[in-house]
Amino acid sequence: MPETPIKTPCIKICVVDPASSLCIGCGRSLQEIGGWISMSPARRSAIIAALPGRLRALRARGIDVVPD
Repeated sequence: MPETPIKTPCIKICVVDPASSLCIGCGRSLQEIGGWISMSPARRSAIIAALPGRLRALRARGIDVVPD
């Protein structure tokens, strides 16, 4: 049975925090955003798992993160 592709976490709010180089909408780096389509499901899953912590870290620094 084929694997279900892991969808992008993009929420169409693409603003990158210059200090961390992470998007305040989804929490990914520009490299991760650009390479998403060619990443393996395992790599995508690892990134998805890291996003909540990244967004929490941005919030802790006082960055106005979109998915609040």
